[in-house]
Amino acid sequence: MSQTGVSGGYHAPVQKTTGAELFADQKNVVVARVNGELWDLDRVIPDGATVEPVTTEDADGLMVLRHSAAHVLAQAVQQINPSAKLGIGPPIRDGFYYEFDVETPFTPEDLKAIEKAMSRIIREGQTFRRREFSSDDAARAELANEPFKLELIGSKSSHTEADDTGASVEVGEGNLTIYDNVRGAGRESETVVWSDLCRGPHIPNTKMLGQGVKVLRSSAAYWLADQNNAQLQRIYGTAWASKEDLKAYLDRMAEAEKRDHRKLGQEMDLFSFHEEIGSGLPLFHPKGGVIKRVMEDYVRRRHIEEGFSYVGSPHISKENLFYTSGHLPYYADTMFPEMRFEDEAKDGSTVTQAYRLKAMNCPMHNLIFSSRGRSYRELPIRLFEFGTVYRYEKGGVIQGLTRVRGLTQDDSHSYVMPEQAADEVKHLLNFMMSVLEDFGLTDFYLELSTRDDKKKDKFVGSDEDWQKATAILEQVGRDTGLELVPDPGGAAFYGPKISVQAKDAIGRTWQMGTVQYDFNQPARFGLEYTASDGTKQQPVMIHSAKFGSIERFMGVLIEHYAGAFPVWLAPVQVLGIPVAEAFDEYLGDVIAKLRARGIRAEMDLTADRFPKKIRNASKTKVPFVLIAGGEDQDAGAVSFRYRDGSQDNGVPIDEAIERIIMAVETRENV
Repeated sequence: MSQTGVSGGYHAPVQKTTGAELFADQKNVVVARVNGELWDLDRVIPDGATVEPVTTEDADGLMVLRHSAAHVLAQAVQQINPSAKLGIGPPIRDGFYYEFDVETPFTPEDLKAIEKAMSRIIREGQTFRRREFSSDDAARAELANEPFKLELIGSKSSHTEADDTGASVEVGEGNLTIYDNVRGAGRESETVVWSDLCRGPHIPNTKMLGQGVKVLRSSAAYWLADQNNAQLQRIYGTAWASKEDLKAYLDRMAEAEKRDHRKLGQEMDLFSFHEEIGSGLPLFHPKGGVIKRVMEDYVRRRHIEEGFSYVGSPHISKENLFYTSGHLPYYADTMFPEMRFEDEAKDGSTVTQAYRLKAMNCPMHNLIFSSRGRSYRELPIRLFEFGTVYRYEKGGVIQGLTRVRGLTQDDSHSYVMPEQAADEVKHLLNFMMSVLEDFGLTDFYLELSTRDDKKKDKFVGSDEDWQKATAILEQVGRDTGLELVPDPGGAAFYGPKISVQAKDAIGRTWQMGTVQYDFNQPARFGLEYTASDGTKQQPVMIHSAKFGSIERFMGVLIEHYAGAFPVWLAPVQVLGIPVAEAFDEYLGDVIAKLRARGIRAEMDLTADRFPKKIRNASKTKVPFVLIAGGEDQDAGAVSFRYRDGSQDNGVPIDEAIERIIMAVETRENV
């Protein structure tokens, strides 16, 4: 009898064997991995296949669970509103969504009713059963009343795993499949109660969803994320392997809501957005400007210490520069449209030129490198600037400071000999990680983004170039001792990259800085240096941004610290609050001494009563509140009030000043 390899060190017969039979004694298995692909447990396994069990403890298993929950959501919606038309329903990070074409937007009461209907479906224990269509026409006939499904069928070859619209969960390459939800499976009275076009796989039974599912919210969304398409209603939900996991997630989300940098940014008067300016274009207020300046001063100093030269470049350029770099057409969708102006040509005539707001700084740095001859003795040449770039992010993805249209990068480019590339990548990674640690982000791992070899037309360069560059990044990444997570297909069009993924105080992961290996632009710009043997050689260009962008990094810091910045980074480090007006002058002298020592200190001289001033100080999260009343004045002292509400009374003025200065200079990220 033929055998199938099975994870766990045993083999099982495969003739007429399903995953459900192989793993019957493992109740938490949701799907099988057959020759590397996820399969429903009721599918017959081919002879000689390698099979592994996949549980909800695996990331893949959890995504299958969430996709199954999306089907239950859609079934519940059509059960309540049969006229609702189905869009798509992919699993996403921490949950799922499903889109619908309905006459009126969903209300909070609708969502409650939908969640109740989902609970009934889950308790029924309906079976997910896969069925393959004999042809695309057969699928069209069965789904004739679902216009969005028909559109997916018509364009199925364009929806692949790399498709970010979510449509790839329903159609892709190969035959179309549909999943029936069956009530009473295996009985004479079994009934198909609902069906949905889907590639699958799914969990065997809705009961596996248990009590780990919750409907969260609804919003408007454009079909396939295209503003030219119909507007649909999207319902978001979350699904977890257990009730306990769900509760833990909801607790994290409640904490995340408290830390939302958009909310805290308004409360702390750090930044704002205005319709008059446009989406994704922030204004930094004085206090936010302080944080931004401290970040800039820090990272400028660090770059100079690490061997970089500070340069500057304009915000706009002739469009042809970005054709030379290769960003047009590869990056055109995220660049602002061209602007056309009349220019004077070399012969004095007038010509119309196309200009673009820059979306990246590298082409201009290449021109700086090529402005004169370079010798191998000069390499590495490291150029750095605070370059503000403009990217046309779609409206649906703009989010506070973490996803903007105007962003300032601490952008740098290293030009090295090929044999220097590995050492330079190592240098940049160490630099980047030390920056994160200095700002209190100490838990991180690396992600290696590589080319999708099935889509070579979307990337430039030879196979040899890609293999060499990827091997260097992978080896250097592994040498750090950190976890190196693969990101297939996530490379930039011109080369692979390593990004640092940092976890914040409540365990959320944020992509921070990146190091990108570029063998493309040096060739396109004709960059060269004179080698030791007198020949002209092409350098390797390595892109890096330590913050990523100042805006995003600030947004992450606000949420990491919940607005309670460490003393060295706080926009206001000390706030003086006199108990009564009679002590204004006394406490004002203390504040003046602190300012003379470089401390960011202010006085609250508003007409508010003392208790309200204390409450206001708590909301603005000032590290040190200095209070002065009669006893303090008589003793030549002040009283400290800390962010946790505790106090230290009667501290002599000189001691208080030194205590504050020490807290700033030690740069403790508490």
